[in-house]
Amino acid sequence: MNRRQVAVAELEGRIGYVFHDRELLERALTHASVGDGALKVRHYERLEFLGDRVLNLVAAERLMALYPDAREGEMSRMMAGLVNYHACARVARSIGLPDALRMALSASKIGARDKDSVLGDACEALLGAIYVDDGLEAARAFFLAFWKDEFERLGGPKAKDPKTQLQEWAQARGLPLPAYAVEKREGPDHAPSFTVSVTVGDYDPELAEGRSRQEAEKAAALVMLLKREGPQ
Repeated sequence: MNRRQVAVAELEGRIGYVFHDRELLERALTHASVGDGALKVRHYERLEFLGDRVLNLVAAERLMALYPDAREGEMSRMMAGLVNYHACARVARSIGLPDALRMALSASKIGARDKDSVLGDACEALLGAIYVDDGLEAARAFFLAFWKDEFERLGGPKAKDPKTQLQEWAQARGLPLPAYAVEKREGPDHAPSFTVSVTVGDYDPELAEGRSRQEAEKAAALVMLLKREGPQ
């Protein structure tokens, strides 16, 4: 296994997601400089186009849930803070994406591997690839896990934890308190992935993944809220 292959494996470990379609992952990590623009080389630009739209959707969905009383102008300000190439580049660095990128040596030599614009596009491409590979819930889970620091940068009012929101939602309807259960634990000890279910009364359980049990429980609670009530 060469150095880049190790970096790709570590990337999947950090994000807690292993691609079913390996060619899709490779495309998401391939910069346009590879092959000097040859048509036979499939790079990440189309996936970046899709990922940008997915990012806007899950970010808007989350903001609606967190800030039910915010005005449209305030929502737009916060949205701009979440959906830009600087924010995406910070996420890219946090998951080790630079080392996993496939790019021409000439581009790497001029510093393209560490440019915010390049890393931001690659991060969106990765999000788009997760969406294609496993659907919106997987893309949402990735977003919820790795945009936490970006939400803290927003400076908006402190939002309630999704588990607290779900508990209040259940109590308001006279339902039992939410019950959480670990359905699956995968991955190495240094980068585990948890799948957790949440059940409220007679509602169908909802599943979500996270890098810790607590993170997965919060993601599952949010999925339950969004499916039962829509964005708050």
